[in-house]
Amino acid sequence: MDIAIYALSEYAVTMEFSVVIDGSVADLISRFNAHLLQHPFPGLQTLVPAYGSLTIVFDPLVVVQATILPGSDCLEKVSTFLKVSFNQFDQETVRKSAAVIKNIPVCYGGGYGPDLDYLASILALTTNEVVQLHSSAIYRVFMIGFVPGFAYLGGLDHRLEIARKGTPRNSVPAGSVGIAGKQTGIYSLETPGGWQIIGRTPLRMFDANRKEPVLLKAGDRVSFTTITEKEFNQYKEARCE
Repeated sequence: MDIAIYALSEYAVTMEFSVVIDGSVADLISRFNAHLLQHPFPGLQTLVPAYGSLTIVFDPLVVVQATILPGSDCLEKVSTFLKVSFNQFDQETVRKSAAVIKNIPVCYGGGYGPDLDYLASILALTTNEVVQLHSSAIYRVFMIGFVPGFAYLGGLDHRLEIARKGTPRNSVPAGSVGIAGKQTGIYSLETPGGWQIIGRTPLRMFDANRKEPVLLKAGDRVSFTTITEKEFNQYKEARCE
């Protein structure tokens, strides 16, 4: 695979694996991301996986002083390490977490999914068919972005593909599950947004007080389970909200 590496800033470089959204590429990025976390170079600070790229953030002072990294400057040192590391790591090794499917309970329709009826009518489906199609797939988290914890999920049934709203809402509640184009997503915080909202989960996708603030991360497998409004409220009560 021909991978481009370029400087994003004096503190970061980006490895570009592909310009096309592809599940196999996303899996490869996820595995290499895990490999780098287990085998970091001096000065590595954080990694940001995306659809077809992986951004590596580092401390340039530590990198430039690291004699074990060959090269005359930070870009050369980091790029050389990444190239060697990628060529040596076992691309067939699958992260244990990749085999685990994280289940997200969702209350579809009504006040939790204000666009469900509209989406069903536009797609010539019943609301039950929309819910069944959406909740029967296994999704992959391609990336986290937009706001902390917002998960972009690939694997949407092509029959549910629909454009964003022409005019975004001023406020979308945290936990809202929406569809935009070929993806489904989960709003982690209350924020403006233009996705077609079909349901809501009572789970907190982002909580700064947790040890792991973000519930999902790039590479995770996700499924959705239908719950009733009563069950939704029980989840909320169990969290003492």
